[in-house]
Amino acid sequence: MSDTAQRRTGGRWIQEWRPEDTEFWERTGRKVANRNLIFSVFSEHIGFSIWSLWSVMVLFMGKGYGIDPAGKFFLVAMPTLVGSFVRIPYTFAVARFGGRNWTIVSALLLLVPSLAAAYVMHPGTSYTTFMVVAALTGVGGGNFASSMTNINAFFPLRKKGWALGLNAGGGNIGVPVIQLIGLGVITWAGATSPRLVLGIYIPLIAVAALCSALFMDNLAQLSNDTGTFKAILKEKHTWLMSVLYIGSFGSFIGFSFAFGLVLQNQFGRTPLQAAQLTFIGPLLGSLIRPVGGWLADRWGGSRITFWNFVAMATAASVVTYASSIKSLPVFLVGFIALFVFAGVGNGSTYKMIPGIFEAKAQDRIAAGDTPEDAAAWARRMSGAAIGVIGAVGALGGLFINLAFRQSFLTAKSGTPAFVSFLAAYAVCFALTWAVYLRRPTAARTDAQAPALARV
Repeated sequence: MSDTAQRRTGGRWIQEWRPEDTEFWERTGRKVANRNLIFSVFSEHIGFSIWSLWSVMVLFMGKGYGIDPAGKFFLVAMPTLVGSFVRIPYTFAVARFGGRNWTIVSALLLLVPSLAAAYVMHPGTSYTTFMVVAALTGVGGGNFASSMTNINAFFPLRKKGWALGLNAGGGNIGVPVIQLIGLGVITWAGATSPRLVLGIYIPLIAVAALCSALFMDNLAQLSNDTGTFKAILKEKHTWLMSVLYIGSFGSFIGFSFAFGLVLQNQFGRTPLQAAQLTFIGPLLGSLIRPVGGWLADRWGGSRITFWNFVAMATAASVVTYASSIKSLPVFLVGFIALFVFAGVGNGSTYKMIPGIFEAKAQDRIAAGDTPEDAAAWARRMSGAAIGVIGAVGALGGLFINLAFRQSFLTAKSGTPAFVSFLAAYAVCFALTWAVYLRRPTAARTDAQAPALARV
């Protein structure tokens, strides 16, 4: 027995896993997969909260901190930058160490940025120190990639849209939850008590790690394959889907981090007034993400994604108009709609990823591969793609905050930034139509468009 095989034995390692086998799924698979999903959601939820920690901390940073609006936008952009890069190693850590094992480690790593923030969060701390500590919270963004890769392996294709949507939505909701906690602290203790937020989350991090240890499992069949990573980087659909995920998830996380600052600088809201509104959009966007996955399961991910980007472009038009006339009610309607449609798009785009490689697997079977080998190939490729696409997509959050920063520096308004977002959504729905919805012509061979109608 190889060293790897010896390490992959024991009570928490599952040796046999065949989710596409209906009898196996009904007898054993569904119960085990759902149990792992529940505790994956919990750990990822805490990860998202810590990742978005500085969207709350900036609300506590009054004049005594000496940081201008442009500096605050840059501060909340730093976690998205780091979070996007750590998603790739987090993705492959699942296969290297096991989904359960890595969930424990990734949860415990959240203690580092949390304890550091509790130590530095006071007037007089240098801006450089704040930037370094904010960067540390990027590890919370990595939790998403490892969690999604792990859950993708547990569920059959027919259930992936709902399962991945629920997993991601439960994680995403960590953003509005920490913002609600921040609102509660500001309301009851004032804007001078940021450490109370961290006092709540540090124990929750320990609970998440303990629950992962007690109730989750590792899949022995998952294994690292450097060839898969190289192959996924050469796959054009990896980069096409990355663009779409920048449009959906990048919007969600970028707006989540920036919403409070936009309200303060565009409409003159106080920290308390901003905190009373910032959680609404992320909450609705998180709750509806599983619905996006369910709609994609039912009607096809590409179809839902296309119409969703059309809706996002429409909402961006409303926000641009409201920003130009400085109408807060109209602005809130449009901005919250952006969050909702971003949530739907998050679910539908992630459904498309395993669908693309399942379609390619069918082509491999037609070319002579066994169904088992083709299915294993599709799982490896879709798992790797989820990590890469999730990493690139998270960069959208960085772009959004940098766009706001430049917009407020040059125009003292967010309107130019909103115009750029509108253009980006137009690119996304045009790309979805051209690649995944347009009927193949004689010039497009099966090799160029492998069964994409099934995506």
